[in-house]
Amino acid sequence: MNSDWHGISYHGRLRVSGTRLMDENGRDVVLHGMSSHGMQWYPHFARLQGIQTTKTMGANVFRIAMYTDEGGYLTKKNIADDVIKAVDDTLALDMYAIIDWHILHDNNPMEHIREAQDFFEMMSGRYANEKGVIYEICNEPNGPEVTWSRCVKPYAERVIPVIRRHAPEALILVGCPTWSQDVDICAEDPLDCSNIMYTLHFYAGTHGDELREKCIKALGMGAPIFASEWGTSAADGNGGVFLRESDVWLDFLSRNGISWCNWSLADRDETSAALRPGAPDGGWTSEHLSESGRYVFSKFADK
Repeated sequence: MNSDWHGISYHGRLRVSGTRLMDENGRDVVLHGMSSHGMQWYPHFARLQGIQTTKTMGANVFRIAMYTDEGGYLTKKNIADDVIKAVDDTLALDMYAIIDWHILHDNNPMEHIREAQDFFEMMSGRYANEKGVIYEICNEPNGPEVTWSRCVKPYAERVIPVIRRHAPEALILVGCPTWSQDVDICAEDPLDCSNIMYTLHFYAGTHGDELREKCIKALGMGAPIFASEWGTSAADGNGGVFLRESDVWLDFLSRNGISWCNWSLADRDETSAALRPGAPDGGWTSEHLSESGRYVFSKFADK
């Protein structure tokens, strides 16, 4: 592990200052790590052994993607137990943990707002005093009818206070319309909340200069941004691997001090997966990593 690696014990509670992420001592923070794939399909990689292997490679954050639809939490509430285990294992490793309410096919976050409020009431109550827990309240709002002003912003304004009752200083990540790409639209009509960041999601084979320009515009308007999901593939998880385009993106994130999590820590048969099919639960060597995994793991410690 890189000697410059720093986790919760060094940075403590994270806070937003302008467009930057800072630690409790006023130092700039940039987190690098992995996102799990859906916890209903790949929970075994979101366990101590697997998360620790990403730490060994230089990661200091782990995102737990709890799908709500597609056989996820809305139909199997006990998936929350797997999420809790993943969070506890991540914190035990001195790494930051992102609890991700992973809406996708259920594209409008307002559709299940009561379930979201109940879930974040439970999680923020459990982790009220934990400095390393980050809450991502809506993964990728999407669809032509799902707008910031009508759907996503009102959702955030109702869910954030639920978390704040228990965790008043926690960092909260808010998804943007169009699969978390419309960061500029959010910046034009920002939430009146402290210690929040807007999420930027991109896939190197699909998204390029146009999305980076939206990000630059948002930053220019004072919107803090966290790239909580990105892939080396095209947006459907396949194609590539687009390493040259990924280099451009990672250089852009680095120059702008933007934290990131790569999609995904799974052995799914798609190019965005970090592991080759049949990989063990942790302790991976180069032979277990996909081309994407080898690339991303080599970038964790880059500052």
